[in-house]
Amino acid sequence: MTSAPVRPDPVRPPVTVVDVDLARPGEFRLPGPQGGIRPQGQVRALVRLHGLPLGMVSAADPSGPDGLWRAVADTAHRELADQITRHRTAGRTAPRDRGTDTWSCLAVPGRPLQRQPVISVVVATRNRAEQLRSCLRSLLRCDYPEFEIIVVDNAPADGTTEALVRQAFRGRVRYVREPVAGLARAHNVGLAQARGAVVAFTDDDTLADPAWLSALAEAFVRDPRVGCVTGLIVPAELETPAQRALERQGGFAKGYLPRVWSLSDPPEDPLFPFTAGRFGSGANMAFRTDVLRALGGFDPATGAGAPGLGGDDLLSFFEVLAAGHALAYQPNAIIWHRHRRTPDAVAQQAFSYGAGLGAYLTGALVRNPRRLPALLRRLPRGVRYTLARSRDRKADPEADWSGRLALLEVRGMVYGPCGYLRGRLAGGGS
Repeated sequence: MTSAPVRPDPVRPPVTVVDVDLARPGEFRLPGPQGGIRPQGQVRALVRLHGLPLGMVSAADPSGPDGLWRAVADTAHRELADQITRHRTAGRTAPRDRGTDTWSCLAVPGRPLQRQPVISVVVATRNRAEQLRSCLRSLLRCDYPEFEIIVVDNAPADGTTEALVRQAFRGRVRYVREPVAGLARAHNVGLAQARGAVVAFTDDDTLADPAWLSALAEAFVRDPRVGCVTGLIVPAELETPAQRALERQGGFAKGYLPRVWSLSDPPEDPLFPFTAGRFGSGANMAFRTDVLRALGGFDPATGAGAPGLGGDDLLSFFEVLAAGHALAYQPNAIIWHRHRRTPDAVAQQAFSYGAGLGAYLTGALVRNPRRLPALLRRLPRGVRYTLARSRDRKADPEADWSGRLALLEVRGMVYGPCGYLRGRLAGGGS
């Protein structure tokens, strides 16, 4: 697909994304470690209370930053009342069973961990040096005591990225090149280089929250059953109609309550554990290094840059659960993501999402055909659940994206199995 030029939205002007904490009145911050701002007009705010994220709200006020702050706070108290109450009543002792919501595995910002594993952060990149620069700067400002950063330059067109890392980040970031295109391949190279007990992955188009690594580590330290931790992904900018359309579609966020999943205590989900898309996304995921290596890393027939187009993260989540480990979702492990800016790019992304899901399910069955009966038993209830959600989306008056993007996702799902098998035939399967 070719990218269409970005045109101003005649109805909705650009929206400034900000980070606010109700415990710090009047203060607006830009995503990640970018510092303070005095916004005007309209904002989309990640709302926290004492550092813990509660949700996102939209607010507008023409009178200036002070009036805008009051509008954000009023909206937050109205729309996020349950979350605020839950936080203030300190309900952190709820049992972690059946994948239910719980506050018990939340890290409290500023509270040191008793045992702090070394973390290796892997960032795969391809021909996006300036975005990578911002990503690395945010990672280096993380408040975690001991971590390393590994940049995997995947099939680069030139030496720009290598020059950036070796010059601007010399001694602070390690550079590795993987000449064959494919996100899973790049991640596997990073995994092989990792020295930490935990290996975390993010993308080059993200900004890390300063407490990101601390929050990931907290989930591993608190529960030795956990083999994988995913976190919250929120938009870093909403400047174009395409970015706002993707966010209305649901973006990458998986909610604001921590959860833990395992086969030994499954949730009430008609497709579990095949619903790997509910567990998180590859832009914000971490594994115990020995667990991921024991599973063989990521399947190179999946992932962006491979014929499968995606699904490498979903397949790894599924395999972690299938191996008997637990998977935790930690919403205060926050990554800010720069959504794609053009309509064609968002459409391409929707197709890739569907393809990744199809590739992941195919990969799970190819790797172990005995899983097929379990999947077939779950399909009828899963289809009914999906249809119900589709009807709910169509009832949304703002869901003008739903028709085209939903169709592209379905087309991607149909393509996904073919893409995965093409990848394996080309020598990419594990």
